[in-house]
Amino acid sequence: MTTLVLLRHGQSAWNLDNRFTGWWDVDLSPQGEAEATQAGVLLSEAGVFPDVVHTSVLSRAVRTANLALESAGRSWIPVRRHWRLNERHYGGLTGLDKVQTRERFGDEQFRAWRRSYDTPPPAMEPSSPWSVHADPRYAGLPASVMPTTECLADVVARWLPYWQDAIAPDLLAGKVVLVAAHGNSLRAMIKHLEGISDTEITDLEIPTGVPIVYEMSPGLHVEAKRQLGDPAAVAAAAVAAAADALRRQGERNASP
Repeated sequence: MTTLVLLRHGQSAWNLDNRFTGWWDVDLSPQGEAEATQAGVLLSEAGVFPDVVHTSVLSRAVRTANLALESAGRSWIPVRRHWRLNERHYGGLTGLDKVQTRERFGDEQFRAWRRSYDTPPPAMEPSSPWSVHADPRYAGLPASVMPTTECLADVVARWLPYWQDAIAPDLLAGKVVLVAAHGNSLRAMIKHLEGISDTEITDLEIPTGVPIVYEMSPGLHVEAKRQLGDPAAVAAAAVAAAADALRRQGERNASP
């Protein structure tokens, strides 16, 4: 048996502002910092001590991993970062307020962009102020793999090579692996691990700051899954994630 831990980054500043973030780099909010620190406490209390951590190249995931590992006493472990673990690229929606976007385009179109498995938003224009093509994180990355928009199916396709080339080998070597990433990149990973259908995966909500622990067989099949923390707190986090999903979909009366 080997152990894989998935951790969605804590609340970011644009999560708080209800804006489409995608590949744009924003930091954690104070609440997000507290969530990341608490995640490390939960790992330590459960006796789950990562040997290696994989993150995206976006600050909110990087800082979540750093804060969690610091509070777990594991700041010294090797860190691997890769753009393939980035959040879904929201294309032309990046930076927009989600409520205003829904009001402008209507419920049906908004939900298709936001929640369908294979409908990407409009592509980002090269002149967009939210373009990351000049970001040094992606220097040397071929233009052919730099997205201008993505649906969840695209995230699954671009994430899978990193699983095969980096994460799976660490697991096969017997390491406890922590992946600190984003709602959609983790949703793509869970879809692969659990064999969730294209339809069902769009309804999966992943709470921020709650470590999800998988025990994997030597063939990297899921043998057991649990979420760390007090069950009441985990349930509250799930409710908060569902409420945040409604808020992200533009429901003005949803709880933040």
